[in-house]
Amino acid sequence: MTAVAVVGTGFIGPVHVEALQRLGITVQGILGSSAEKSEQAARQLNLPTAYRDFQAILDDPAVNVIHITTPNKTHFEMSQRALQAGKHVVCEKPLAMNAKETAALVELARSKPNLISAVNYNIRFYPMVIQAREIVRSGEIGQVYTLRGAYVQDWLLYDTDWNWRLVPEEGGEVRAIGDIGTHWMDLLGFVTGLRVEALLADLATFITRRKKPRQAVATFKGKEQSGPIEYDTVDIRTEDWGAVLFHYDNGARGSMAVSQVNAGRKNQLTFEIAGSKGAIAWDSERPNELWLGHRDRANGHLLKDPSLLSDAARAYANYPGGHNEGFPDTFKQLYRAIYGYLQAGDFSAPKPYPTFEDGHDEVTLCDAILSSHRERRWIDIR
Repeated sequence: MTAVAVVGTGFIGPVHVEALQRLGITVQGILGSSAEKSEQAARQLNLPTAYRDFQAILDDPAVNVIHITTPNKTHFEMSQRALQAGKHVVCEKPLAMNAKETAALVELARSKPNLISAVNYNIRFYPMVIQAREIVRSGEIGQVYTLRGAYVQDWLLYDTDWNWRLVPEEGGEVRAIGDIGTHWMDLLGFVTGLRVEALLADLATFITRRKKPRQAVATFKGKEQSGPIEYDTVDIRTEDWGAVLFHYDNGARGSMAVSQVNAGRKNQLTFEIAGSKGAIAWDSERPNELWLGHRDRANGHLLKDPSLLSDAARAYANYPGGHNEGFPDTFKQLYRAIYGYLQAGDFSAPKPYPTFEDGHDEVTLCDAILSSHRERRWIDIR
């Protein structure tokens, strides 16, 4: 029997729990940053166990899968210890703080071929994203010429907005790139099958000093707070915005922009892929639609309807046409792929989920983006 422990009680940990429960997978318990947070989360999520520390999860014989949803600085050690203890791992992105750490995790994962080592790139699992992948890879839009898009948010627009991701020691030396740019880069590689050969990057920090609250403030929980808040002013060393040009291995060109200070954009990922025969575009704020571009006839607008989708996309569309599927459903579908693979038991079969190798690729690109920005030059990807 499969039983899961989730590490992390912030915004994303409970999202993992809910998706797992929707699939009927047993969630044994949860671990927070304190005993109080563990107990509170276990009570709110109706879980039997509030773990006291990570070792308690490793020592629990009932648990064979660990979901890691903690700050980035913990991903390497927790993933390493979990695999060494014989547990399957599903880790939030980015996989680790730098490519040296992710390379070590890839090597460890390869030495454990019967353990799942997955990265939580859930955006791959929107049905219309999978439909876009099928369209591109079928040759319907011809040879891919250009890829363009963005991932923009506004949750760090004010100097009073605060989160651990702002601190390099907690989240890494790149912030907007590492937090949301990794999703975009992974997604475009997934849809097109193309790999980046070289890149040129520019990063900017517009809010160079922020007010860090002296008491804990929840992220994504609304702006209201009870009572006055005391702040310390701190210097910011991570980027609010970034733009990257890409050269891909088929000769295609790409451009990505990311921002966490775009007012009104809560969580929008967009891409447009143009080829020699046509183009496609997708917007995460309208996730059940796919735009189809043509030169010699009217453009198309495909709405999510299982009867109109490819077999691959239909497998991840559980509701009829007109019944939208969104963000929480992508977690469910990702875990359906992971746990279906685990249940099948053939670890030599192709993996239908993002692996540690995928996580390493994106962190390698993050390191190259930072080098490109600092050195003001193109960087070749080895």
